[in-house]
Amino acid sequence: MDIVLNPIVLSVIAMSILCLLRFNVLLSVIVASLVAGLAGGMTVTTTIESLIGGMGGNSETAFSYILLGALAIVIGRSGLATVVTKKITNIVGTKKVAFTLLIAFVSCFSQNLIPVHIAFIPILIPPLLVVMNRMKIDRRAVACALTFGLKAPYVSLPVGFGLLFMTIIKDQMVANGVNVSISDIASVMWIGGISMVVGLLLAIVYYSRNRDYEDIAVVQEESTEHTTRMTADCWKGLAGAAVAFVAQLYFKSLPIGALAGLAVFFATGLIKWSKMDEDVDGGIRMMGTIAFVMLIAAGYANVLRETNSVEHLVTATVSIIDSKLVGAIVMLIVGLLITMGIGTSFGTIPVIASIYIPMGLHLGFSVPAIILLIGIAAALGDAGSPASDSTLGPTSGLNADGQHNHIWDTCVPTFIFYDITLLVGGVVGALLL
Repeated sequence: MDIVLNPIVLSVIAMSILCLLRFNVLLSVIVASLVAGLAGGMTVTTTIESLIGGMGGNSETAFSYILLGALAIVIGRSGLATVVTKKITNIVGTKKVAFTLLIAFVSCFSQNLIPVHIAFIPILIPPLLVVMNRMKIDRRAVACALTFGLKAPYVSLPVGFGLLFMTIIKDQMVANGVNVSISDIASVMWIGGISMVVGLLLAIVYYSRNRDYEDIAVVQEESTEHTTRMTADCWKGLAGAAVAFVAQLYFKSLPIGALAGLAVFFATGLIKWSKMDEDVDGGIRMMGTIAFVMLIAAGYANVLRETNSVEHLVTATVSIIDSKLVGAIVMLIVGLLITMGIGTSFGTIPVIASIYIPMGLHLGFSVPAIILLIGIAAALGDAGSPASDSTLGPTSGLNADGQHNHIWDTCVPTFIFYDITLLVGGVVGALLL
């Protein structure tokens, strides 16, 4: 009963039901925050205060989204994105599977080789929407491809964001008396990566049927010659994108990178004074809703922290575990609920490690099995959560023309094909290791 009435469980269920009923995502997260606060003994006033007080946790991300939206609008208007689109279509032709796999492959680079996370999506994807429409690609498959690229590399590879993810696992295990190395973690977390590969292939097969969309212009190009060759504006767009990328890596700040790119556009005249409002307003229209959802999601996580519901949920699971099989399933499901609630795989690890490590040893799990359970329990929920950047990022690009629903076209498909396969892979792997 303690588990069922836990604020995380109640609020995640409320948020999921509302979202599935097509209730506004932002309002759904607010309602979930109120449910969590009231269930945790807080008043409406203190819950709202906690919600507002915690919104700053994602302020940098939200700020980045708005700036990236403006950057994407200007790059699209320069014609550069159209040239890139032409190159991609020349490579894959009309092969839908090849196109989707190429998107997944390119997305993987955003986590390790070029660690820009979701920054590439609002720039690369909107110009490709017309191409997808001509191929009659189901955008749900592309959403799964994008989420795969945002998630699978950090789950399974010890480079880029993956190195950070595995370092947190290592540090938490060492702090709880189990000495492991990064290589020990990487030697088992490949199971999570394989599970996601299976999910990606199943998604591509399932969504292989044709789906029709309308051709709606996302950006207005100034000249039809942009579609065939690199013009002066294209080179200006490329220069701004390159400066944004280099500045982001140098300063380790996405907002600074975006501002640097916009500064280049101003200096080269790509952003004209007369069109400045149009470009900024276009960026806000493209990314504004997602930016606000991220702010509210940070506030929601703060409410959960103040109710201590995360710790209570983890502790309450101990009483119902009586075997390795039940232990593996419950540990992973609790990780799923926590990550969907607080919205970060990386932040989930310290919360669950202090309980999962002694619990795993007590149940007779090997150290590699415990590593796998902690890693996958933390990663579960990042896909499928309405408030995760692993789902909000793909939606920001695929819904640029207003024809892609965040819940039913991104969250539900990624939940089905990744969270379920990760859950199965985690349970089987933990029992065999």
